[in-house]
Amino acid sequence: MPTMNAVRAHQRGGPERLAYERAPRPEPGPGEILIEVRAASVTAGELSWDATWTDSFDGTGRDRTPVIPSHEFSGVVAARTDDVTDWHDGDEVYGLVPFTRDGAAAEYLTIPAALVAAKPTALTHHQAAAVPLAALTAWQALTHHAHLRTGQRVLVHGGAGGVGSYAVQIASALGAEVTATAGATDLDFVRSLGAGTAIDYAHDRFEDHVHDVDVIVDLVGGRTTTRSWSVLRPGGTLVGVAEPPDPRAAEHHNARGVFFVVEPDRAGLDSITQLIEDGRLVPSVDRVLPLSRGRGAYEALENEHRRGKIVLHVSD
Repeated sequence: MPTMNAVRAHQRGGPERLAYERAPRPEPGPGEILIEVRAASVTAGELSWDATWTDSFDGTGRDRTPVIPSHEFSGVVAARTDDVTDWHDGDEVYGLVPFTRDGAAAEYLTIPAALVAAKPTALTHHQAAAVPLAALTAWQALTHHAHLRTGQRVLVHGGAGGVGSYAVQIASALGAEVTATAGATDLDFVRSLGAGTAIDYAHDRFEDHVHDVDVIVDLVGGRTTTRSWSVLRPGGTLVGVAEPPDPRAAEHHNARGVFFVVEPDRAGLDSITQLIEDGRLVPSVDRVLPLSRGRGAYEALENEHRRGKIVLHVSD
């Protein structure tokens, strides 16, 4: 059986369970393509998700260990089944791997052909791997769930993070008036992304700076969510990514509260790619580490401040 280098966990847990080792190379099934991975991106909290370890989102499904983490990738089509006609060997693609499948922290992965998109020509593989999960989360929050319109006011909590940096850029590109909260050292960064107002969450109350907001993208949760209802206009939408908004609070404030889990979406990626090619969306890569340091990448997610995504270099 062909093998490959991969980062795997044989038992459920945190980064301490991850090992860089040889693993069986997957083979594509009907409707799938085999990707030779060039780069993969890691996500905070990923190792705590039930879907990372089982074949269900609620943890009741079949245990899948040993598992390969990381669900954002950029790479090259290495093989395909006969029923795949829209991709060819050598095509450069990127995408979001479904959470209940093995991920991209490996030299090869398989994925349904319908879920991948052409890699933006303006990006390197490292940059492209930093896009799918975070940018699709922001895109789906703003367009699918908040139904953002030109001229509306948007507040992004956590505007310097992986998802937040895309939410600021996408909202701005779609014609919104954007305010973002961030740490003091990241205020200029979020302004450069398109935030008209940047608020230091540690020293300033966002309630003193914004009001009558149409859309809130909340990547923080907790007290931040509770406080946010007061600045949302009647009929506005709070999209919770960190945790579900309280439906009673939404009703009390005559607003909508939405929680969702991002899904692979080729059409969404195609729209994101167009923004990238037009120069209106730029991925932020905090650092690039070799695949052999996959464990260290996940440790950094838990222990270090970062601006943008941590990416694994898999192959040249």
